[in-house]
Amino acid sequence: MALVEVKVPQLSESVAEATLLQWKKKVGEAVTADQILIEVETDKVVLEVPAPVSGVLAEIVVADGATVLAEQLIARIDTDGKVGTAVAPITATSLASVAAAAAPAATSASKAQVAMPAAAKLLAEHQLTAASVSGSGKDGRVLKGDVLAAVAAAAAAPKAAVPAATIPTGVPTQALPQVAAPSLDLGQRPEQRVPMSRLRARVAERLLQSQASNAILTTFNEVNMAPVMEMRKRFQERFEKEHGVKLGFMSFFVKAAVHALKKFPVVNASVDGNDIVYHGYFDIGIAVGSPRGLVVPIIRNADQLGFAEIEKKIAEFGQKAQAGKLGIEEMSGGTFSISNGGTFGSMLSTPIINPPQSAILGVHATKDRAVVENGQIVIRPINYLALSYDHRIIDGREAVLSLVAMKEALEDPSRLLFNL
Repeated sequence: MALVEVKVPQLSESVAEATLLQWKKKVGEAVTADQILIEVETDKVVLEVPAPVSGVLAEIVVADGATVLAEQLIARIDTDGKVGTAVAPITATSLASVAAAAAPAATSASKAQVAMPAAAKLLAEHQLTAASVSGSGKDGRVLKGDVLAAVAAAAAAPKAAVPAATIPTGVPTQALPQVAAPSLDLGQRPEQRVPMSRLRARVAERLLQSQASNAILTTFNEVNMAPVMEMRKRFQERFEKEHGVKLGFMSFFVKAAVHALKKFPVVNASVDGNDIVYHGYFDIGIAVGSPRGLVVPIIRNADQLGFAEIEKKIAEFGQKAQAGKLGIEEMSGGTFSISNGGTFGSMLSTPIINPPQSAILGVHATKDRAVVENGQIVIRPINYLALSYDHRIIDGREAVLSLVAMKEALEDPSRLLFNL
């Protein structure tokens, strides 16, 4: 019997712990080398834990939903095991388990059921005891999912008749107040309590941190998108044929943002204590929605990339975000961010700064609107841009002029070619 340990991958320096999601294999099932056994969620990314060797999953040391550390042992694989057979290693722990199993049943029954911390909290909230819930964790430990399942089962079960209160002898029932029983039709008002994922909790923490530590102000402007739309329509087919990717609008916004940041470097800066850090590079974060929450992957050195390279990066980030494959290094850093709520139909918003950055551009849906040009009312495709900035280091002048620079670049894209 050759047992190989499965451990949590190495986490980044800024991540102290992680949460195990759901095991994809059960004890006794065959696994092959590099097959994904479980995913580990940190407050930034979701990491996959592959099988180091082929064999049979002999033991799951840490159950679903548990908090783990880097390099922590979570399972063992038996390279010589047979499918359907769980082979546990002979250790002091396993010997103690055998001894406990051989003890009288009364002794086992007298032991209190152990609940994990998250499960214990839920038990207290729902006024339950650990003994009333069947535990699926190691050694019968009650997990958070066990409590949620028990609560759901209790809600779905038909309500038993509540026994009448005992009436003291000699008290006439006519003298008792007649109180109507409350109607509790939970079927029409369902509720579900789901714990935040680590990623969602981290996003919430950072947004609160941003609002608490930054003096956030937002300035707005409107952009006539007709020149960009005309250029895109003119070159779309040739661009896709040449570069293998569609020409979208985001590459124009990225280029326009870099154009403005070069003119007003403080908008690309960040605060470090009492110092202002001016960045001589342009790493643009692109806010992307994913099934597990908002993520902001970074386009490095965006000023050195062409439209095709930017579009390929954005498409790659979108695919990785949906699949949960974004790496920590792809979301670290950044000097400025762009959030495109227009893809969901947003008309106007005040985006929150992504710390430690000092500004963020909000892009919205482009709609035909009536505008006045040369004294005439005409219809133009208009997009409202919003720039949220940290007023501690960015004055209104720099914020407004940088947004105007973006507007001018989008309304005359040739400016991007000549850096005007």
